[in-house]
Amino acid sequence: MTILIITHSGENPCVETVSSALRAAGRNVFRFDTDDYPGASHLTLGFGEGIETPHLTTRAGSLALDQVEAIWYRRLRVGQGLDKTIDSEFLEPAIEESRRTLHGFLATTAPFVLDPLPRIRYAENKQIQLEVAQSFGLEVPDSLFSNNPDAVRAFASVHDLNIVTKMQSSFAMTGGGEERVVFTNKLSREDLAELDGLRLCPMIFQELIPKQLELRVTIVGNELFCCAIDSALASGGAFDWRRAGAGLAQHWIPHTLPTDICTRLLKVMDHFTLNYGAVDIILTPDGRYVFLEINPCGEFYWLEDCLGFHICKAIANLLLGRAQRRVRNIFATTLSNQQRINNQDNCPDRHSLGKQTWS
Repeated sequence: MTILIITHSGENPCVETVSSALRAAGRNVFRFDTDDYPGASHLTLGFGEGIETPHLTTRAGSLALDQVEAIWYRRLRVGQGLDKTIDSEFLEPAIEESRRTLHGFLATTAPFVLDPLPRIRYAENKQIQLEVAQSFGLEVPDSLFSNNPDAVRAFASVHDLNIVTKMQSSFAMTGGGEERVVFTNKLSREDLAELDGLRLCPMIFQELIPKQLELRVTIVGNELFCCAIDSALASGGAFDWRRAGAGLAQHWIPHTLPTDICTRLLKVMDHFTLNYGAVDIILTPDGRYVFLEINPCGEFYWLEDCLGFHICKAIANLLLGRAQRRVRNIFATTLSNQQRINNQDNCPDRHSLGKQTWS
């Protein structure tokens, strides 16, 4: 049997590290670089009589998809390898049809997928994340999602201008041959006076949470790998540690989360039926843990590289079936007010959840 890894040619070494662990366990590994699809790679699926076995062909070889026992979905870069001289009239529909075909495969395939796209797409919604996290007793920042300048100014006034803004999606602007990422930024009084452009693009606005440390909690199955950073160590990193990039890599340190925070985070994972997630949390100077967001496909390899965390091994164990998996095939909906109350006052322990969400 084979484990299929869906990624792209520019992926970091995490794919090879996980692949090595899988091969050491006696599994075949097939890598699908999606920037080669369509074009250099072919995906054939079908239903009904006279249809050959679904298969995938890449530069590396061919794989009968009925021989796949598990799939690790890392990244999609569909169409990036296509010749950009193709007229956009044809390029865009070619990429969209290819993306839909691949999405359909991932949504209907029988093997275990880490993690299915429908779950990822649901869990990526930051409004739902905050609601779910709060329902399980995690503290979250006061947050406003809006393209209304007046609403933003009113929100800022309530919080004495101590607010930050960010995007819901990973967002970058390209110009002059360089990519400029939109990070989390504190709003100034001048910014609040110039919000007319906001009507064309809503943003997230949150109260500014004082920081002692910023935490990254990488969750694989029921294993938590937590580390901390003092983002003020690098210039420009005070409101978003990502701005400092590699400059902070050597400053991350392991951090032990309180047991109740670990339990609540695992219940969030249970709710979304996710097997992987990268959670951002702020530890305040007075010792409060404030949940910011969860990225269902967040980066982690720099933590393995700098801190020696065995995240790749944990991922391999999930793919091999050696660790408990969340496999429920019912996608949760937004919690009602009564459910929130029930969750906070009488949240079931993990043992009572086990029969529903784990295999």
